[in-house]
Amino acid sequence: MNAPAPFAPPPAGTPAQKAAEAPSEPGVYLMKGTDGRVLYVGKARSLRKRLAAYFKTSAHADSKIDALVDRIADIEIILTRTEKEALILESNLIKRHRPRFNVVLKDDKRYPSLRLDPTEDYARFTVVRKIGEDDALYFGPFASAHAVRETLKVLNRTFRLRKCKASEFRTRTRPCLHCQLNGCLAPCCRDVPREVYREQVQEAILFLKGRTQELVGKIRGEMEAAAAAQEYEKAARQRDKLFALQRTAEKQVAVTTDFMDRDVFAAVSADGAAVITHLEVRGGFLTGTRHFGFPETMAAEDEMLGVFIRQFYEGRALVPGELFVSHALEDAGWIEEGLAAQRGQSVRIRRPERGKKARLLEMALHNARTELEALLARRSSGAELLPRLQRRLNLSRYPQRIECVDNSTLMGSDPVAGLVVFVDGRPEPAAWRRYRITGVTVPDDYAAMSQILRRRLGKGPASEPFPDLLMVDGGKGQLGAALAVMKDLQIEGRMDVVGIAKKDPGRGEAHDKIFLPGRSNPVHFGREGDLLLFLQRVRDEAHRHAVAFHRRRRRASTLASALDTIPGVGRARKAQLLDRFGSFEAVRAVTLDELSALPGFNRKLAEAIKEALSAKVDARRAE
Repeated sequence: MNAPAPFAPPPAGTPAQKAAEAPSEPGVYLMKGTDGRVLYVGKARSLRKRLAAYFKTSAHADSKIDALVDRIADIEIILTRTEKEALILESNLIKRHRPRFNVVLKDDKRYPSLRLDPTEDYARFTVVRKIGEDDALYFGPFASAHAVRETLKVLNRTFRLRKCKASEFRTRTRPCLHCQLNGCLAPCCRDVPREVYREQVQEAILFLKGRTQELVGKIRGEMEAAAAAQEYEKAARQRDKLFALQRTAEKQVAVTTDFMDRDVFAAVSADGAAVITHLEVRGGFLTGTRHFGFPETMAAEDEMLGVFIRQFYEGRALVPGELFVSHALEDAGWIEEGLAAQRGQSVRIRRPERGKKARLLEMALHNARTELEALLARRSSGAELLPRLQRRLNLSRYPQRIECVDNSTLMGSDPVAGLVVFVDGRPEPAAWRRYRITGVTVPDDYAAMSQILRRRLGKGPASEPFPDLLMVDGGKGQLGAALAVMKDLQIEGRMDVVGIAKKDPGRGEAHDKIFLPGRSNPVHFGREGDLLLFLQRVRDEAHRHAVAFHRRRRRASTLASALDTIPGVGRARKAQLLDRFGSFEAVRAVTLDELSALPGFNRKLAEAIKEALSAKVDARRAE
C-alpha cells in the first residue's frame, strides 16, 4: 500500500503562502492583480481564517471565488487593534481604490438631489448633484433627472415657493410668469409675510419626507376652519392644495400599518453578478424603489449588504430609525452605532421573518431577483460578443471597458471632443465626458486627438480606471497619434488601441475599417459583421456626443457675437440671457415683454436686442 504523499506547503512569497502565514488578528487585506491594481478589499476578525478560505486545496463550491483567486498576484495585510477599526479602514480603502470585485456604490454626486436652506427668509428648492457640508436640507438622491423634475412640478404646483435665483429675487420689479399662472407667491414683488411663507416651506418639507397623509389631514383641517370663518378664498386655496396632495397620495402604496419610516435592503447574487434593491418606506407608505446592479462582485450576500449600507448612508441627512435587511449582518452592531451617531437617535437593523414586515422584505427580494435576471440577460449578450471581439482583434485583454474619442469642429472653430464609455457591451453615460480643445487654432485632428488623450490618460492614478480597449475615430494617423501619447505617458500595454475610419465608397469600400497597431491593412470581419456593427455603434455615440456639444458651443458664441454691437450689453447680460433662455434661437423667439421683464432690462434695450438678432439672421441668409 502506497504511503500518502507528504503535505507540500505553497511556494514562499506566493499569495497562498502569505495567506497561510497571516496572523489570527483583526485587520484588512488587499488582493492585487499582476499590474498592482487592487482587485478586492476585505476585513476579517481573524485574517488567517478568512484568507485560508480562499486558498483551500479542494475546489470551491463558488466558482466566483476561483475566478478571483486566479487573478491574485499579491496580498497586502494591514493589522488593526479592533474589529471596529478594521470596519472603518475597509470602508476608506474601498473608497480610495474602488476595487473591481468589491461592491462600490456609484458616487451619489452623479444623482440629482433637492436642496433647501430653511434659514433663508424666502427659501427655494434647487437641484444639486453634490451634497454640501452645510446646514441646508437635502432630499434624495433621485434615480434620474426626470424623477426630480416631476417632484419639482408637484412642489411648484402645490406650495408656490419662489423659483428665481438670489440675484433676480433682489432686483425683480414685477411678478414673473409663474406668479401670473398661480405657481408662485411672488415674495420678490409682493408683501408676503415671512411666517406665511415659512408655513409653506414646512409643508413642502413634510411632503418630501413622505408625510403626505399627515399633511393631507393638516390641510383639510385648515380648509374646514377657513370655511367656518367664512374666509372662502383661503378655503379655496387649501382645497386646491388638498386635491393636489390627494392625487399624489393615491399613487402611494401602504405597506405597513405602524406608519413608521424605514428602509428595506435586499441582496441577491448569481454567476458573479449581484443586485441590491432599496425600498424607501415613509409613514408606512412605499415612496420609492431603486436597484443597484453590480456585474462583477466576489463578496457573499451578507458581506456585500453590510458594505453597501455603510456607503449608502454616508453624507445623508435623513436616516430612518429602522432598517430591514434580507441577510443577517455580521457587523450589524457597529453599523447601528455609526448610523445612530449620524442620526442623533437610535437605529435598529432587523431581519423580520413573519407578518407584514416579512412580506415587505419578500417584496424587496422579488424585485431584486427580477432585476438580477435582467442584469444577467444584458451581461450575457455582452459576454457572448466581447470574447469574440477579443479573438477577432487579437486583443491582449478582455474588452470589458471600451472608450471611444471623437473630435468635432467647423473650419477649425470651437473645436471640442466627446468621449463615451461602454462597459460589458452597454453604454455607461455617467462616465461620458466632453472636452474643449484649446491652443489648436487651425484644423489639426492629430493635435486635437493628442491633447484629449493626454487629458484623459495623463493624470496618473486619477485617470483610472483605464479602458481595456481605447478606440479613436480616424485611420492610421489618429491611431499613430494615440500610440505616441501612450508611449510618452509610459502607459504602453495598459490598454489595447484601435482606430475606426469611415468607408470610402469612391474607392469601392462597402464597410467602415478597423485598424490595429503594426498592421497596414484593416481587419476583415467576414461572417462576424455584428462585431463591426458594435464598434460602429460605439463610434456613432462618440460622434453624436461630440457634435451635440459643438452645436451648443456654437449657439452660445453666435448669440454672444450678435450682442457684441449693442451698447449696454456686456458679459454679465450675455450670461444672463444664455442662462435664462439657453440659445440664440430661444432669445429670438421670446416677446419684447419677456425680454424687458428681465432684471436690469427695459423696453429700449429689449428692442435693441431683438433688432440685432434679426440682423444676424438676415446676414446669415444672405450668405
